[in-house]
Amino acid sequence: MSYEERGNLVYLVVSALTYLGYVAVVLGRAGGGPVADVAYVAPMLWSIGLSVGLAIVGRVAVEIAKPGGSFKVDARDRDIKRFGEHVAGGVLGVGMVLPLVLALVEAPHFWIANAIYAVFSAWAVFGAAVRSVAYRRGF
Repeated sequence: MSYEERGNLVYLVVSALTYLGYVAVVLGRAGGGPVADVAYVAPMLWSIGLSVGLAIVGRVAVEIAKPGGSFKVDARDRDIKRFGEHVAGGVLGVGMVLPLVLALVEAPHFWIANAIYAVFSAWAVFGAAVRSVAYRRGF
């Protein structure tokens, strides 16, 4: 498994888990009440910050636990990254219609912010998943 492939797997796991953790915190704070009334800004910012930090720490930890060969990015890595970004870009483009519509109908900020975060998380997870499949099966 190449350095880039291992980094991609770390990114996939961290992106998915931090978003799911954010959703769990927000739903837990709702306590059966209206979800839109939950204080969501701090948990969202913590989730984004943790995602970045854990991705960095995770990648370093994976390299310490099982050092790879070369850190050089080759043509295959570049092509897979380009392919993953191309495919995931469709998810991002289509997904951003939802926050746009919410903004146009003047929905509460809670729903707009969470729609944006959900779409970016879906983009990150989907792109990493596509790249993982491409590393294993080709594209």
